[in-house]
Amino acid sequence: MAKKQVKNKKPSQRWKMYEVKDGKLIRKNPISPKEGAGIFMAVHKDRKTCGKSGYTEFRTKEQKTEKK
Repeated sequence: MAKKQVKNKKPSQRWKMYEVKDGKLIRKNPISPKEGAGIFMAVHKDRKTCGKSGYTEFRTKEQKTEKK
């Protein structure tokens, strides 16, 4: 049997989700309430979604206008 080809994978780049201000660590994206700390939610135009658990929070029309 032939050996499988090794695929090059991109690292997770989780360090881009954090920022340091005044000596304190600040998370840029919201945390998933189902998964806990360390699992971030993706922010879309009309919702926030957790890629691991599938948890979704939809934004209302009022919340959309506050962002602008």
